[in-house]
Amino acid sequence: MVARSAGRSPVWLVAVWGATRLLLLLFVLKVLVFPGPDVTSDVSVIYRDWYEVLRTGAFPSDDVTWQYPPAAAFAVLAPALLPFLAYATAFFVLACAVDAAVLALLWRAGRGSGRSPRGAWVWVVGVPLLGPTVYARYDLMVTAVAVAALLAAGRHPRVAGALAAVGALLKVWPALVLVGMGGRRPWVAAAVGGAGLAGLFAVTMPGAFAFLTFQRERGVEVESLGALVFHVARHFGWEGGVLLNYGSMEFLGPHVDTVSTVSMGLSAAAFGWLLLWRVRAARSPGPRSSRARSRSPESPPQPSESPESPESPESRSPGSRSSRSPSSRSRFAAHTAAHTAADAAFVAVLLFTVTSRVISPQYLVWLVGLAAVCRCFRASRMRVPVALVLAASLVTVLEFPLLFADVVASTPLGIALLAVRNGLLVAAALVGARALWRDTVRRGSAGGRPGASGPGISRAPSADSPATAG
Repeated sequence: MVARSAGRSPVWLVAVWGATRLLLLLFVLKVLVFPGPDVTSDVSVIYRDWYEVLRTGAFPSDDVTWQYPPAAAFAVLAPALLPFLAYATAFFVLACAVDAAVLALLWRAGRGSGRSPRGAWVWVVGVPLLGPTVYARYDLMVTAVAVAALLAAGRHPRVAGALAAVGALLKVWPALVLVGMGGRRPWVAAAVGGAGLAGLFAVTMPGAFAFLTFQRERGVEVESLGALVFHVARHFGWEGGVLLNYGSMEFLGPHVDTVSTVSMGLSAAAFGWLLLWRVRAARSPGPRSSRARSRSPESPPQPSESPESPESPESRSPGSRSSRSPSSRSRFAAHTAAHTAADAAFVAVLLFTVTSRVISPQYLVWLVGLAAVCRCFRASRMRVPVALVLAASLVTVLEFPLLFADVVASTPLGIALLAVRNGLLVAAALVGARALWRDTVRRGSAGGRPGASGPGISRAPSADSPATAG
């Protein structure tokens, strides 16, 4: 009973958030000292230097550490909103304010039928697991935009698309939140909004897209999945080494290009899988969980009901106009449930994170934010992947900043930490992809009848206990 009331009470939620965020602020303001290298120098030195250049109306295109899309200028210039504070202090305060805004969005989203406050709790617990690094990078602000886009998708698909476009111009990856959104409206809004904003930057500020060249020339970052090859190879006479390259510690030497190419190939394969999933999901009669909710065992189907057009609002995907028979362009919207957009976005970002040449510690806040949105829906299939991401977040703070010297030196401890953290992320990606596929793509033909279920499926009586695989 105590645990149940704690999960539902905003008082406990705000209290835990306040205590943990106060601790984060004390660390980044250096009132308390967090072990390991100083994680705040990116803000106090690098971001501050970029700020001075951006104020002149140009991008720092001569600085190879500037590897971000043009809208990142908004985050770097944001401390100007608090001119009475030093640059770094203002940045940390704004990060905390954005953190609070995300919590408010998640708490509101977790209320109502078929929703859960667990999403807000995932955010409250997950963010501090990453340590002070989470407030010393602008990724928290990017995550806030992605979270807002997913939560707006149900009622305001055009707003969701516009936010996804802004997020993509902040740090590219938020474009992936569109993967599970149905209908044309979010996609059109994203395309129009993104093109307009990108064009405005290109015309008004020189060097807006210089970051593309710098990204192509990056090596394999020491914390990435591919880097494990070189960590082990160093113990067997590999002739390369670790150098500060394009703003991060990267492996340079023989066969790095090969591993980099393999990583990009895996990313392309992940994109292909997501495309296949979307096509197959559009051709399926609907998610198992939404089919279960559209008809309870006590209420047999009425003659007017169609398995392909359930009337429950929860069974319609964000962006769909109605539950009537969909046209070919809106089949995906009609066949997906409300939680599918969040689940798909979470899986997409997981796949591209584990196949990336870089897995910086702050990347985990992307996953924590999307995981929190998933857990706002009781029908979400991402329970296990979310738990794995939270575990990976805890290991991440151990490998950076606490034991980063061991990682850079490829000691057995450093290699073990990376293997565990990256292994957890790979497991989360694979389990999440499998759950998403099973939830949205019909298994077994069952004679080709629409709505027929494949083997191993059990129906659930309500949104509180979604369909499960037997």
